[in-house]
Amino acid sequence: MKIKLNKGELFEKAELVMAVKGYEIEEKQKWDKGIDYIITQEKSDDKVLLRVITKPKTKSGIVGIDVVREMKKTMKNDDYSEGILLSKSFSQSAEEEMREECIQLISERVMPSFKPQRLYLAMLDYIDDLCQTKCGLIPKQDTDCKGISDDQYSCKIRLISDNASFHFEQGWTNLVQKDFEQLIALHNSKSDKDI
Repeated sequence: MKIKLNKGELFEKAELVMAVKGYEIEEKQKWDKGIDYIITQEKSDDKVLLRVITKPKTKSGIVGIDVVREMKKTMKNDDYSEGILLSKSFSQSAEEEMREECIQLISERVMPSFKPQRLYLAMLDYIDDLCQTKCGLIPKQDTDCKGISDDQYSCKIRLISDNASFHFEQGWTNLVQKDFEQLIALHNSKSDKDI
């Protein structure tokens, strides 16, 4: 089954990758084909280029080998240690070139794969940030959260968090990832008061 990604979902996938891998955004640059994120990890001086292509040249929306070669050139000129290229779809030659150049590919067909524990721990950090933003505190225990009362949820963050806990306990990593993507979409679609 193919998953259709819209532009917003492309950015949610980018945010998911950054959150799970512990990347910090150093800079964000808009250009004619999309957005570049210059990202780093906390204890490293290595720069990573995460490029999101939202406007491919072709009418079909398929990103070709020229975009990969352009990214490879940018990575070499600006001394990036790693590259991640994200778009709806890539040509076969573009995918082969990315494998040869060790550029990570994310598309409708190829989604990132994360270790379950790393994914879940990153999600818990994200939840803590959302709780802090919404309620002004990070609950230390279930009773500290007012997002559920008499088994009724009044908070989408708490609902998604509880679902993710269950999914993680069951070993359903793909559902934990979807839960995380829901949190990112919730955060991006609403103002802080509406979360």
